[in-house]
Amino acid sequence: QVQVVESGGGLVQTGGSLTLSCAASGRTFSIYTMDWFRQAPGKEREFVARRWWSNGDSTYADSAAGRFTIAGDKAKDTMYLQMNSLKPEDTAVYYCAANLYDGDSYWGEGTQVTVSS
Repeated sequence: QVQVVESGGGLVQTGGSLTLSCAASGRTFSIYTMDWFRQAPGKEREFVARRWWSNGDSTYADSAAGRFTIAGDKAKDTMYLQMNSLKPEDTAVYYCAANLYDGDSYWGEGTQVTVSS
């Protein structure tokens, strides 16, 4: 089992930046990928970015590409999401998920990001 805890959310103005963190604990050696998702009010949860934990490869949703950067510190079992040029439509609860090699996934409780216009 893996536990993940997100942090770093807050209120930022349009065009500003924010860095989210996702700290993993437990069977972190079993992590295959780690994802960021977000859910805006009244909308479905949507994929933001993924990092393959072993080699650091990453992929992004079109809405995040060019503005967001996913990074990881394996020594700290922590993943980051650097978000730049934030827009009001980026306002959402951001969730981290750890996906294990055996197919199990573990989610955090989320961190709120609010971008004011």
